[in-house]
Amino acid sequence: MALGASLIAISPQSETFNREIADRHKLAFDVLSDPGNRVASQFGLTFTLPQDLREVYGGFGIDLKKYNGDDSWTLPMPARFVIDSTGIVRAADVNPDYTVRSEPEETLGMLKSLRSRT
Repeated sequence: MALGASLIAISPQSETFNREIADRHKLAFDVLSDPGNRVASQFGLTFTLPQDLREVYGGFGIDLKKYNGDDSWTLPMPARFVIDSTGIVRAADVNPDYTVRSEPEETLGMLKSLRSRT
């Protein structure tokens, strides 16, 4: 990347489904699997879908058991972490409302700021 950064995504979906999505959307970054949301859970970033939302997901044909390979009905909260080359987390953004996501422009601004410090 021009800013000297690497982008990765982490999903509870199985590697097979992550590969399918990456291929279908021609993603130019890695999509890693977090089976059972084990890593996300260690950071307190998961929630269990309530019954009413399970029914909504089912109505849309979203089968979490199939995609995630377990029946926990847990999902990770959308999160963004900017980690510098020494492993220090320079920015973290998490919102329990899955409809609120970090804007790409904000991330680019942070990366530019980090690059100017080096």
